[in-house]
Amino acid sequence: MRERDGTSLGHLGERTAVLMLHGRSVPVLAGFDLDFKSYSWADALARAGYDVFMMDLQGSGLSPRPKMDDPRNVNPAQQHLLKPRPPGFTPGPPNYPFQLTNSNSDRDDLNAVVDWIIRERGVEKVAFIGWSAAAFTMGPYAVKNPGKVSSLFLLAPIFPPEGTSNAPDPLPQPGFPTFVSTKGGTWDGWGSEVHCEGQREDEMRDKVWDAIMASDPVGSTWGPVGEGRNRIRNFVRWGWNKTTAGQGGVLGGSVPVLIAYGEYDRQVNTSSEDPEFNFSVPALYNAIAGNHKLMVKLDCAGHSLVWEMQHKNVHNLSKHWLKHLKVDGKTQGIFDMNTNGDISPAP
Repeated sequence: MRERDGTSLGHLGERTAVLMLHGRSVPVLAGFDLDFKSYSWADALARAGYDVFMMDLQGSGLSPRPKMDDPRNVNPAQQHLLKPRPPGFTPGPPNYPFQLTNSNSDRDDLNAVVDWIIRERGVEKVAFIGWSAAAFTMGPYAVKNPGKVSSLFLLAPIFPPEGTSNAPDPLPQPGFPTFVSTKGGTWDGWGSEVHCEGQREDEMRDKVWDAIMASDPVGSTWGPVGEGRNRIRNFVRWGWNKTTAGQGGVLGGSVPVLIAYGEYDRQVNTSSEDPEFNFSVPALYNAIAGNHKLMVKLDCAGHSLVWEMQHKNVHNLSKHWLKHLKVDGKTQGIFDMNTNGDISPAP
């Protein structure tokens, strides 16, 4: 976990704590605290007076990555990407033939950090900001622990409305602990959602990858010299669906919710026949039972909008949300945001 303390000395008794959580494949520091121009979201919030905490779940970033240092535990279908081969590595079945983490372990990680922040900073609740697959952890946690969560800001949330509610049996689930991604594949995948002039800077190809590698001391030594491979934990999840989102009227009730996503994001809105991979942002908004809920679609933005031209507008949106818990003076509704940061009701 890393902290950016934004509370001035004269306001130590008025701290507002914000916890930021990463998605599936990007460590938290590369996503939220990129040291390049104005891209650090955490810095923007700290400068606005918030105590900002960023955490990596087990298996991600600078947190422990048990079983992931062994290249044999990489997805067998991806082991060909480990060239030149790490010392002593021969491709084959995983030595640990299971997925690494699951919804219970992730929520336990989150709870440990939340309790620490509340205790150490003397706050009653913590405001959540989560990107992408962070919704699998932060959403259900907020439902079950509304006394610890002041608000929920979900950026590009992954939400399967018909996803399973029950843990699979047995646990751990068979499989492998680690996926890997390449620099070129990551950049090209992001580029499939770039459709506006100036949507992303070419420099981000190196800046983002270097930040990911800085959080991966082992993966950075795999693959081509000077490039590395991004190690991505394999986890099994459950308990985040339309039933959970509406449970007890917590979300949108005692825990106000703001959802933001890019108009070109093809990861959060899918049409899979498999309910576990059929995702929908509007379905999440509709499933939230409480009335204090807002949804903002950002023009000219994809799933990786934290590194795109709309990033400053996302920073400003979150600062306004944390202070007022409103968008355009309202506590409910669906809005569009243009590249100037202007907000208007969705047609």
